[in-house]
Amino acid sequence: MNDDKSIYKEIPEEIGVVPINDGVIYPGMLAPLVLSDGNLINLVDNVLDSSKIIGVFTQKDREVSDPGPDDIYRFGCAMLIQKMARFPDGHIRIIGQGLTRIRIEDFTSTENPMRARIKVYRERGITDTEISALIGNIQSAFIRLIDKTDKYPNELKKVVMNISEPGQLADFIASNLSIGIKEKMSVLKTVAPKKRMGMVFEYIDNELEIAKIGEKIQKDMHQEMDREQREYFLRKKMKAIKKELGEDDISVDAEDLKEKIDQADLPERVAEAAVEQWRRLSRMSPASAEYTVTRTYLDWLLNIPWKISTSDNLDINRAKKILDKDHYDLDRVKERILEFLSVRKLKGGKIGSILCFVGPPGVGKTSLGRSVARALGRKFTRISLGGIRDEAEIRGHRRTYVGALPGRIIQGIKNTGSNNPVFMLDEVDKIGRDFRGDPTSALLEVLDPEQNNSFEDNYLNLPFDLSSVLFITTANVTDTIPAPLLDRMEVMELPGYITSEKVQIAKKYLIPRQFEK
Repeated sequence: MNDDKSIYKEIPEEIGVVPINDGVIYPGMLAPLVLSDGNLINLVDNVLDSSKIIGVFTQKDREVSDPGPDDIYRFGCAMLIQKMARFPDGHIRIIGQGLTRIRIEDFTSTENPMRARIKVYRERGITDTEISALIGNIQSAFIRLIDKTDKYPNELKKVVMNISEPGQLADFIASNLSIGIKEKMSVLKTVAPKKRMGMVFEYIDNELEIAKIGEKIQKDMHQEMDREQREYFLRKKMKAIKKELGEDDISVDAEDLKEKIDQADLPERVAEAAVEQWRRLSRMSPASAEYTVTRTYLDWLLNIPWKISTSDNLDINRAKKILDKDHYDLDRVKERILEFLSVRKLKGGKIGSILCFVGPPGVGKTSLGRSVARALGRKFTRISLGGIRDEAEIRGHRRTYVGALPGRIIQGIKNTGSNNPVFMLDEVDKIGRDFRGDPTSALLEVLDPEQNNSFEDNYLNLPFDLSSVLFITTANVTDTIPAPLLDRMEVMELPGYITSEKVQIAKKYLIPRQFEK
C-alpha cells in the first residue's frame, strides 16, 4: 500500500458510489463487501483497471433495495480494493481498506451506478499534552469496557494500546463499539480528531454505564438464585430431619396445601390470608393444638366457592311450565313468582326484595323454593331457623373458641359449591333471642342487599359477597316475624288445600308415583 501522502493524490475527484446497508466504513478499516447488483459489479470491474478506489456510503434506510442520491449519507469513505473473488451465482466478494473521509459535493450521475464529485478530508496528525492524556483515558476506558462485558474480544486490548494517532484511535474504537448507525455516522462526519475523540469517549462512557447496570442486574440475579438455592437445600435438609422424626407426612401435606393455594382461584384478599396462614402452619409443630385449628381454617378457605357461580336461565315460559308441573293450583302464587322473575330479568339479574312464602304446614312452601331453583338453573339449599337463639348460628364462631365453625349461611354456600344458590330460610317466624345475642340482627345483614355484598363471618374473618344469592324465607304466620325482617320481604300467602284439591293432588302426583314404583 502507498504511504499516507500519496493516498490523497491517488483518490480521483470523481468517484463511483457503492451504497452499503449494514454498517459504516472508517479510514484504516479492512472490510469485506458482497455485491450482487450487476451495475455495481461493472463499476468494480472498471476501477480495477485504473485507480482501484471506490466511494463507500451508508444507506439511511437499510430496507431500500435500489438506493438513489437521497437514500445515502453524504459523508463516506474512499476504499482501496485489495482482493476480489467471483462466485458461480454471479455475485462478487471484495476486500477493501478504508483510506480517508470523503464527502459528496454533487452527483455527476444519479443512475445506477451513481458517480459523484467528492471532497477529500486529509487527516492531520496533532500532538499536545491534552491529546496524549485523552488518548490514555480513551484506551483505559475501552479496556475497562472490554473487561466488564462479553461483547468485545480481549484481542482488541493489544490493538488499542498500539494505536498512537488520535484520529485513527477514535475511528478504530468507533468501528468496534456496539452503537447504532447514526452514532457511527456522527463519528465519521466529525473531521477534527480532538472533537472526534471526545465524542467516542462519551460513547464509551455510556456503554460503561450500561455495562455497570447490567453487572448490577446480573449480581442481583445471582444473589436471588443463591438465596433460592440456599432455601432449597435448607428445605431438603429440614425434610430429611422431619423424616427422621417421623414428621415426613406432615411436610408433604404442607407442600400439597401450598400447591392447592397457588392453584385455587381466590379473591386477592383471601389469597393473601391463605398464604399468611400457610406460612404460620409451616412453622408450627403438628403436635400443637393451633396446628389443627389453622389447618381446618385453610380447608374452609379452599373449599368455599368464592368465584364459582351458575348461570341464570331467565326463560319465563320455561319457569311457568316447571311451576305448573310441580304444583297443582296456587295460580296467584305462581303468577307472583313469575312476576318476580320477570322483574329480575328486566333488571339484569339484580337482587330485589326477598320472597317470603307464608302458609300452614304442608302447603308446598319448601317445594316451591326448589321449583324456583330448578327454573333458574341454580343450586338449592335450606336451613331451619326455628328455635335459633344464638347469632353465632348465623354469623359463625370466632376461631378462638374450641370447635369453632363458620355460620350456617357459609356452611350452606359451601355445601352447594356455588356462590349464587337459591337459599331457603325456613321458619323465619320462629327465631328466638336470649343472652347469647339476637339472631335477627345477624339475619338482617344477610338479607339486606345494601349490606350482604360484604358479609363477614366471624370464623372466616373475611368478607363474602352474598348479593348474588336468592334468599327465600318461609313462615306459618307473619305476626311473629321480626318487623325489620318483614319490611324487607315480599310476602306471598299460600292458603291450605281443601278436600277436593287434596284428591286432585293425589290423583295427579301421588298415585302415578306409586305405580312407577
